[in-house]
Amino acid sequence: MEANREREEFSHRLRQTLRRAGEPDASPAALARGFNRRYPGKPVTVYAARKWLNAEALPSQDKLRALSDWLGVSSEWLRFGEGTAPSRYVVKEPAAGVDYELMRAYEGLSEPHQSVVWDVIRALQRIERDS
Repeated sequence: MEANREREEFSHRLRQTLRRAGEPDASPAALARGFNRRYPGKPVTVYAARKWLNAEALPSQDKLRALSDWLGVSSEWLRFGEGTAPSRYVVKEPAAGVDYELMRAYEGLSEPHQSVVWDVIRALQRIERDS
């Protein structure tokens, strides 16, 4: 299959899946934000998400798996259109409340700032417990 056509078909399936799964905005920023909340690896940029949506690039295999898990479709169908098209699209939330984007932001803070974050969390936990 010609590379351009392959990228165009993937882009079409990705947009279709996002729309049918109820994702309100198929913008590159929304795609990157949603993806990065669920992907434990290096975050994708808005530019990379734009390339996926505009048929300029294909995601790597690990990112394709994360996209398909998030959107509730098989990675084979999302990438190649092989197999049966999903009859139902379901957006999966990050596992057990894990937000990888938040974790990366925390890890990017200096030690003193990380300490402040922990102090705030502990204070909020005390307030919740005492309420």
